[in-house]
Amino acid sequence: MQTDFESITSVSRRAFLRNGTLLLVASATESSLILAGQEPSVLRVGMVTDLHYADKPPAGSRHYRETPDKLAEAAGQLSVNRPDFIVELGDFIDAADSVEAELGYLKRINKEFLPICGHRHHVLGNHCVYTLNKREFLDVVEQPESYYSFDVGDFHFIVLDSCFRSDGTPYGRKNFEWTDPNIPAAELEWLKADLDSTAKKTVVFGHQRLDVSNHYGVKNAGSVRKVFEESGRVLAVFQGHSHKNDYNEIGGIHYCTLVAMVEGSGADNNAFSVMEMTAGGAIRIEGFRKQADYSWTV
Repeated sequence: MQTDFESITSVSRRAFLRNGTLLLVASATESSLILAGQEPSVLRVGMVTDLHYADKPPAGSRHYRETPDKLAEAAGQLSVNRPDFIVELGDFIDAADSVEAELGYLKRINKEFLPICGHRHHVLGNHCVYTLNKREFLDVVEQPESYYSFDVGDFHFIVLDSCFRSDGTPYGRKNFEWTDPNIPAAELEWLKADLDSTAKKTVVFGHQRLDVSNHYGVKNAGSVRKVFEESGRVLAVFQGHSHKNDYNEIGGIHYCTLVAMVEGSGADNNAFSVMEMTAGGAIRIEGFRKQADYSWTV
């Protein structure tokens, strides 16, 4: 695993703090153009992760019942930014003792999520299928598949599902250990074929991390990164799961981990972001509350 310092220096980017947030830029000229809005934005994406909504008391730093209020703040900001689509990066809900209770959590928070943007995408997290199975979760959020790809404008997007055990069994009904996430062989083959089939610059969304080898990481992350790198098309990967700001550059690809919405009490501990992408492949992340800002050019 690269440290933040190693990943920054390995791509010769300058780093500085703005309002306590680490901002990564390729050059002073390029960053000033992007931040000043002189390079036209062609696409905006709203991103949230690890909402962990549940109707239960706080546990440690996780304040489950505050998620709807935090999501409402994000919705208000996103109504100003007007993203082309929104993606939540997994753990939309937290665990319940019964299927009925967990479906109740899901229906409640999905009702709050639906009006934010007409074009929505969900990444499966381990908590999403702790008591439910994948089909039950996907049916409520009206998403046909757990992994798939789509195009918007000049860009290609991929949603991955790492909620599989090492033996290929899908997560569901408490049949897994959260430290055993994997991209199974069939999905890996699909990923390679999908990247081979597009000429567009690509961004990937996942839940469990693809840039680390600890308990937060996908077990076969190295094989997945190899597919990304060999394609020559993947610009960035966005993920959640470890609940904190983190960044690594590996093989010329940006791996950005976003902050969990559920962590901490009150609006000051909220976290969400808007990604702006330009036709040339520049990416700017505007983070709100606890979420860091980033800016990358090619």
